[in-house]
Amino acid sequence: MLVGEVMNKNPATIHSSATLGQAAATLSRTRASDLAVLDENGTFLGVLSEGDVLRTLLPRFEEVVSGGGSLEEAFELFLRNGRFLADQPIGRIVIKETITSSPDDDLLQAATAMVSKQIRLLPVIVDHKLVGSVSRAEICLGALAGLGAEPAPPG
Repeated sequence: MLVGEVMNKNPATIHSSATLGQAAATLSRTRASDLAVLDENGTFLGVLSEGDVLRTLLPRFEEVVSGGGSLEEAFELFLRNGRFLADQPIGRIVIKETITSSPDDDLLQAATAMVSKQIRLLPVIVDHKLVGSVSRAEICLGALAGLGAEPAPPG
């Protein structure tokens, strides 16, 4: 079974000039764990993960506590970080060295890479252009369907 047989052909994307606020809104709206970052020509540049956005916003908790701060003060710092960083460009946290897949790659190969590297979503690329994405869930469903199991209804 090939990646192209199970991939999502409409993955969540974001433009490379977007801000962290726009990225957070897109992640929330699409419920994606990762966004494919594209330039103005639609060329794939990398991935922006929700974890990296969250880590950017989080205060260094150990610094707050070691400075005598409380959890409430850490939360206030978290909110201040959010307000300050909302208009900052995403470029500094885009993962540019990404593992990608091709529609012609073997599904087992993609699954192995995802598990070994702890990746939840692989961009599927052809000629530097994003043509889809494949998630762990899509691989599981594809594998089960390949064994003759009936896929579960959506929802």
